[in-house]
Amino acid sequence: MFNIIIGFPRIEDANNIRNVLVRNGFTVSDACTTGAQVISLANHLDEGVVICGFKLPDMHYSELNNYLPRGFEMLLIASPQRLEYCRDNNIVCLPMPVKTYDLLNTLNMMSYQYQCRKKKEKSRPKERTEDEKALIHKAKMVLMDRNNMTEEEAHRYLQKTSMNSGTNLVEIAEMVLRMYNY
Repeated sequence: MFNIIIGFPRIEDANNIRNVLVRNGFTVSDACTTGAQVISLANHLDEGVVICGFKLPDMHYSELNNYLPRGFEMLLIASPQRLEYCRDNNIVCLPMPVKTYDLLNTLNMMSYQYQCRKKKEKSRPKERTEDEKALIHKAKMVLMDRNNMTEEEAHRYLQKTSMNSGTNLVEIAEMVLRMYNY
């Protein structure tokens, strides 16, 4: 889920931004007035965006960004003069006074990037266990022994059979071992 946390020294500013976002379909986890509150809330959530001002009562935006858990991005809203000090390329910046259109488009962009990252993470193949690696290795050895294949040929055979049948490589290795009674 795409979590949004708002952190500004004045609760009125945080609530104004929250209201704009909620009216436009975003779900805001909470509005905070200190960096410690933001960090505490972020630690209970998986990932998302922290929208904050340049300086909170207890910390500067860069300190807050350093303390945020992995998976959180920052959207800094500050005066153009203060944004000149923002050298961190991982922080998205918007100048004050912020226009609703710019805020919404920026959050839509960050939400889209978040969804792309999640999709990419899901499509990444999971790491094989040692048992699975051993099973594949044993099947390759059987193919090398029985069919006079090189290790590369045996691996390619298992891979090609797996792709052609739409079956997991580990399952193909198990079938080879059963076929040769191993």
